[in-house]
Amino acid sequence: MRLSQIFTAPNQLTLLRMIFVPFIVIHLVDGHYRWALIVFVIAGFSDGLDGLLARTLHQQTLLGQYLDPIADKLLLSTMFLVLSILHKIPWKFTVLVFSRDISILAASAVLFAIAGLRNFSPSIFGKANTFSQIGAVFFVLMLQVHPVRWVWIARTEFLRATFAFTIISAVHYVFLVQHRLRAHPELPAHPRP
Repeated sequence: MRLSQIFTAPNQLTLLRMIFVPFIVIHLVDGHYRWALIVFVIAGFSDGLDGLLARTLHQQTLLGQYLDPIADKLLLSTMFLVLSILHKIPWKFTVLVFSRDISILAASAVLFAIAGLRNFSPSIFGKANTFSQIGAVFFVLMLQVHPVRWVWIARTEFLRATFAFTIISAVHYVFLVQHRLRAHPELPAHPRP
């Protein structure tokens, strides 16, 4: 990997999104939900912008392919964890989100180690899961700023969507892994310990 990949505009935006995370947490812990919401929206906007810039400027890099989902997971997982600690998101959602992500990370590491398999492109279910998580966090924060009924309803529905898509995307990933393994018949059926 060339060092120049770090200095592309899309990757700089992705790194900036990661830098936003501790500032959002600080605002949350201090009870400044309006500022936390503003910084979260800016971070979300940067997520869409870095992808657009990568395509428009033809600056799609290997680093960006790995860095972008890491930044997304860092932001969303941190938000779910902190908001659960603050009793704004029920723990069952956060436990499910973390369990899925850790399981996928562990499975990916094993598959890379034993078979060199990588480049699992995000599925439509994975993208839907990410969108539902962003929506859930947005409306959880919005409810602290504007505690009105329609915001509460939106928060509830996005949390339900997160629950559903977390499970669906995890199951789909299992099927995807099985398909990729079947495509590599040279792998040992019973690897030695």
